Amino acid sequence: METKKRKISIIGSTGSIGTQALEVIEKLQDKFEIIALAGGSNIELLRQQAEKFNPKFIYASKPLTISGIKTADSLEEICSNKENDIILVAVSGKIGLKPTLKAIENGIDIALANKETLVMAGDIVMKKARENGVKIIPVDSEHCAIHQCIKDISQVEKLIITASGGPFLHKSVEEMKKATVAQALAHPRWHMGKKITVDSATLMNKGLEIIEAHHLFGFDYDKIDVVVHPQSIVHSAIEYVDGSVIAQLGLPSMHIPIQYAITYPQRFEGIKSKSFSFADIARLDFEKPDFEKFPCIKLAYQAGRTGGTATACLNAANEEAVFAFLDGKIKLYNIYEITAEMMSQHRVIENPTIDEIFATDEDVRRKTREHINKLIQKVQL
Repeated sequence: METKKRKISIIGSTGSIGTQALEVIEKLQDKFEIIALAGGSNIELLRQQAEKFNPKFIYASKPLTISGIKTADSLEEICSNKENDIILVAVSGKIGLKPTLKAIENGIDIALANKETLVMAGDIVMKKARENGVKIIPVDSEHCAIHQCIKDISQVEKLIITASGGPFLHKSVEEMKKATVAQALAHPRWHMGKKITVDSATLMNKGLEIIEAHHLFGFDYDKIDVVVHPQSIVHSAIEYVDGSVIAQLGLPSMHIPIQYAITYPQRFEGIKSKSFSFADIARLDFEKPDFEKFPCIKLAYQAGRTGGTATACLNAANEEAVFAFLDGKIKLYNIYEITAEMMSQHRVIENPTIDEIFATDEDVRRKTREHINKLIQKVQL
């Protein structure tokens, strides 16, 4: 009997996650029908994707017309189309938040690959998802791993998020302070966008994932641990109340968590680097993260426990600092110092609205850029 195709839209189809998702879908083309593709500035790639996969709609940040394919006016329009069974939100940055909320309001399940959605507005997003009976399936390898491990969440005692440690795991603080952009982008395990790769170098990515895990799974921050695991084979684990620990393992490939998220609760044979072999892996190492060397993790715990707009402040300040580092304006370690300063200045709104969250984001970004410019002027003097 022919199974019904799952109807999907991809927000961010030209990015790293979006392109890999289309590779997964191409392998499973008899399982999916693409309703819409939305891309950013890479118009030519979006054109190629649209001609290959023939979606009903496209959305681009610049004018793009393709014969036989309708043009959507906004991401929110795509996410309002109830023809969708699931929407993969794979854009980077705050642009993912409003489309995600629009999809939730329309009862459409979400495969979430956008950190900012939960870091900025996790309380609001998860509440609306519960009210609308919407499933949010995480694409991040760590949260996807936890999702796969949980059978009865009421019996789970602790979440254990693994971290590769990034390119500076075995470097000194002094070496980190002198790090170049090229060194920060040389991740030993994963190939990602520049911003998230820098976050991996400072371990801020792990801090953001702690906040995401708190919202996705409803766990107190005291019950979310981080462990450094350089091989990136164990993607995360959970500990049950009886002491049993269940972990999800696999080779470092984003195709696997992407496929899990968009096909859940079913599983299919898809893209695999090769069959997993414990003998080939040979060893798995684990160690505690050095919070003094990687203080961004502590900042994230602090912001998460504070709640309200503190996490939006953390996210905005960190992102602006990362952009300044990538532009060669500041050093890697300044990212932490700048983010900590912005958090110390921030007046937290405890139960913000979406508008207040976006206003906080804009305000913190402006103040962070001003602070960075002052630092640059001091150095020049």
